[in-house]
Amino acid sequence: MRATRSAFGAVARRALLAALVAVPAVTGGASLASATDTIKVGALRFASHAASFIAFERGYFKEAGLDVEFEFFQAAQPMAVAIASGDIDYGITAITGGLINLADKGAIKVIGGVMHEEKGIDGSAIVVSDAAFKEGVTSPAKLKGRSFAITQAGSSFHYMAARIAEKEGFTVADMKLTPLQKVPNVIAALKSGQVDAWAIVPHIAKALAGGGAVHIIGWVNDYAPDYQVTTVFTSADIAAGKRDQTERFLTAFAKGAADFNAALVDRTAGEDEAEAVTKLIHKYVYTTQPYEKASVSIRNGAIRLNEGAKLNVTNVADQLAWFKAEGLVKSDIGIDGLVDPSYVETY
Repeated sequence: MRATRSAFGAVARRALLAALVAVPAVTGGASLASATDTIKVGALRFASHAASFIAFERGYFKEAGLDVEFEFFQAAQPMAVAIASGDIDYGITAITGGLINLADKGAIKVIGGVMHEEKGIDGSAIVVSDAAFKEGVTSPAKLKGRSFAITQAGSSFHYMAARIAEKEGFTVADMKLTPLQKVPNVIAALKSGQVDAWAIVPHIAKALAGGGAVHIIGWVNDYAPDYQVTTVFTSADIAAGKRDQTERFLTAFAKGAADFNAALVDRTAGEDEAEAVTKLIHKYVYTTQPYEKASVSIRNGAIRLNEGAKLNVTNVADQLAWFKAEGLVKSDIGIDGLVDPSYVETY
């Protein structure tokens, strides 16, 4: 009889423990997940997307109760379509005409900031092919009449081309915009001289320039110093209906961004940490290259990531105005239709 009561007691204790584990903890009014949520995150294999990779590799997503699966893309606009269709849950990429049009249909919301141009830190570089350079295209002022690679009309590359042209005294229509759909296609066309110019993140630009295939002739932050290059976005349904999950995602993501900035941008974390972060990023960026070669490009390509995923909504509004002026999006969509400012600090 004693053995029976003991067995019953053990079962009861296990049941009680299971019940306690199942009750979500509450801290400061916010509930923490009692079970892991599986989410899909869209990314490009760029060093500027490293916050997600760091958060995954260092367990920040796991700590936040998130089981992350990455879906990789080769351009920004297809990622926006994937968010709208529900194929992925969160995306990290640039504001594009496609994204804005989907937001206008109530499908997408921008909820945070990722990469932004900052004076004093190498950001996106303006590059030209070796052939164009030898023909005298040695500064952005000489891009008038030249071909400029973009992935699609309404892409971030389109926007950067317009800002460069504007400051140099001509219009984007004075350049021959060449849509090539995917970043690898642009790289191949630039190296072969099929297109004259492009603007791209520094880890790609510097690697190409180092090989002699292209030349860096300027920097985007001289033309768009406040440019919020990339953002965090999700579906409107997730932004409205899965607030706890989304807050946990942004918190973990911001930890990854902080590690990246300390290790490779501000370089305050020491050489051991810089090496550790670079090795981690190499799992996702330049994966076909040996580490010794890839590490140089990854370090050279470090660009500021927004602290706490805060969002420069002022610049996003400026981008929206440009897309409207170019007829790439409807004229009646407002910033409130594109951005949900309730998740992060905005400025």
